[in-house]
Amino acid sequence: MSDALLIMKNISKRFPGVIALDQVDFDIRKGEVHALLGENGAGKSTLMKVLSGVHQKDDGEIFLDGQAVNVTDPLTAQHLGISIIHQEFNLCSDLTVAQNIFIGREHRKGWRLDEHSQNCAASEILQNLNLDIAPETLVNTLTVAQQQMVEIAKALSCNSRILIMDEPTAALTESEIESLFKVTKMLKNRGVGIVYISHRLEELAAIADRATVMRDGCYVGTVNYQDTSLDELISMMVGRDLDDIFPPHQSAVCDEVVLTVKDLCRKDVLSDVSFNLHRGEILGFSGLMGAGRTEVARAIFGADPVSSGQIIINGKRLSKHSIPDAIEAGIGYLTEDRKHEGLALGLSVEINTLLSNYSGYCNPAGIIDEKKSSEVASKLSKRLRIKTPDLQQLAGNLSGGNQQKIIIAKWLCKDTDVLIFDEPTRGIDVGAKYEIYELMYELVKQGKSIIMISSELPEVLALSDRIVVMRHGRITAELTREQANQKSIMKYAALES
Repeated sequence: MSDALLIMKNISKRFPGVIALDQVDFDIRKGEVHALLGENGAGKSTLMKVLSGVHQKDDGEIFLDGQAVNVTDPLTAQHLGISIIHQEFNLCSDLTVAQNIFIGREHRKGWRLDEHSQNCAASEILQNLNLDIAPETLVNTLTVAQQQMVEIAKALSCNSRILIMDEPTAALTESEIESLFKVTKMLKNRGVGIVYISHRLEELAAIADRATVMRDGCYVGTVNYQDTSLDELISMMVGRDLDDIFPPHQSAVCDEVVLTVKDLCRKDVLSDVSFNLHRGEILGFSGLMGAGRTEVARAIFGADPVSSGQIIINGKRLSKHSIPDAIEAGIGYLTEDRKHEGLALGLSVEINTLLSNYSGYCNPAGIIDEKKSSEVASKLSKRLRIKTPDLQQLAGNLSGGNQQKIIIAKWLCKDTDVLIFDEPTRGIDVGAKYEIYELMYELVKQGKSIIMISSELPEVLALSDRIVVMRHGRITAELTREQANQKSIMKYAALES
């Protein structure tokens, strides 16, 4: 370990009722990308929060350049040259790029801010990263990828020697991912040690040097990435062999039409969108970014207005395009942004489970029947195998996969007929994905109908009974399972209308 920049040895961290880390080892070398892998809840984020000073270790040692260090808080980590880029960015959207880069460390001339000096320093950092972004630009005008680059610039302005990236490509397009990888390789060449947390195992082959796998808060092993197959990594992550990434396809489609969408329009967003959804069907929606898939889902659910069109569920037309009407008619929406739109992260698992149907568990006086509501939440938690110490645990403390299951439980609590899954497995590990797929099949067998929007073509092809392809707010094709393959979908997704 003579070439190690940092060593974490026998790190343990305990929370009430939970051992989050149990004697975990991890190290980073100069100029390497070290992937940190594991299922949701494996302890990856907790380990990195210990390293970045958000949490304090209960046991173990941390060595930087061979010297023992005690990372007591994020400011101490910053002074040691350790920076973390969280999956949810920590940027002030109404400030400029330069102001964000130097926030808390502003350039001053006497008691006044020196904006000119600060902009010049920010410009130099941005140029070193080959980023064509003006330091005076407001952050709220930048793309997600550009905001991510600002986070990297912010970290490098602190002379970071160790950079932790948590799911950095989750919301990026293919071209944006290529740009991120170029910057990552540039940082490697400068000797920066990079910890890279990701569920996208395939993309890691382009940049990762080594990979450490964690499971259930424990260290499993460290391997050279190029010498290890994806199957081996998945087996290390889940503790078993996964013969197939997807369960065998199980069709439960019948002739009955549950939902009809006719000529749905919204100016500059959607144009004449029409389709049927059958009972027991998984209807996949595919298309490139910006194709209008999520906009269709939000329109059906009443989250966004439409200029014209009809939505008919179980033979009854929705008179209003509003969320309460959609819910009452039996439509549930599992939003792609589960943390901000799908869950109340500061409330318990039980409360989140009951959110869609609290009125159904009230007595005539309008008071919640706590015994009845707890029984329902407990039953759904067991049915969906939600991993939580108890139902009073805050939803924000659970892993991404378990958070997704809570949202499913919320709509099952209302007994909805139509469920819209928007990016159902984004940010979820391979083992939890399999469980979500099994749940979807279980739901359609029970007579539910699912609209599934996914950017992952293999996922769309594996689960869907039919596939709708969109481009620029229009439906360009409707394919049967037999007609659909990656080539045919991409043809219609890129087809000029």
